[in-house]
Amino acid sequence: MNRNDQQAYDRGTSLFSPDGRIYQVEYAREAVSRGAASIGVRTTEGVVLVGQNRMISPLMEAESVEKLHKLDDHLGAASAGHVADARRLVDYARRVAQGDRLRYGETVDVETLAKQVTDLIQENTQTGGTRPFGASLLLGGVDNGGQPRLFATDPSGTPNEWKAVAIGGDQQTIQEYLEEHYAEDLTLDEGVSLALEALAESTDAEDLGPDTVSVTTVAVEGGYRTLSADEIESRLAELDTADE
Repeated sequence: MNRNDQQAYDRGTSLFSPDGRIYQVEYAREAVSRGAASIGVRTTEGVVLVGQNRMISPLMEAESVEKLHKLDDHLGAASAGHVADARRLVDYARRVAQGDRLRYGETVDVETLAKQVTDLIQENTQTGGTRPFGASLLLGGVDNGGQPRLFATDPSGTPNEWKAVAIGGDQQTIQEYLEEHYAEDLTLDEGVSLALEALAESTDAEDLGPDTVSVTTVAVEGGYRTLSADEIESRLAELDTADE
């Protein structure tokens, strides 16, 4: 394939290259990998979501950097990649969750929501005049039956269910740590520790703090809860003590 032919496939969001690739989807995955990391861990008591907030200036208000999002009382999301694209997906997920409550009088299952979100993502890989979303989401929550579930979306529009997963920057390093230390019988508290340890594996300790890390739990008993700055600082201090 000469360069001119390759450029033609680069420009088309709905064109397969001769070797079966959609370049714009691959570029969208690269955009996700350049974002700050987000981590999800499924436990017996619920789901843990941790996001790393990338501060570009000490003058920036930490609260303005959103990595974790409440979708419903039983549902949360963590994002990586282009912030504006992630916000669009989060807003859509909220509308789906609210629509199910109004239409059926019950909460939406995590898998159902993940598939509806990825259906929207997939449409942008085969429609002219659009581009793929340059963001991925972790969708974690508790189904009506009390079962914790964790899904990750991909710019291709594929949903995958995970026990523990990382998206964004340093994904491979964090994922390897999760694979080595994850256990099926983790409690929610242990899940928070595992996620923070995995994040610390890829980040200098001095770069982790209440302003740069967000933590949310979606518990079977208690629903969606965001840890306060004091709680996060205490958990990070415990990690430092353990390392010593």
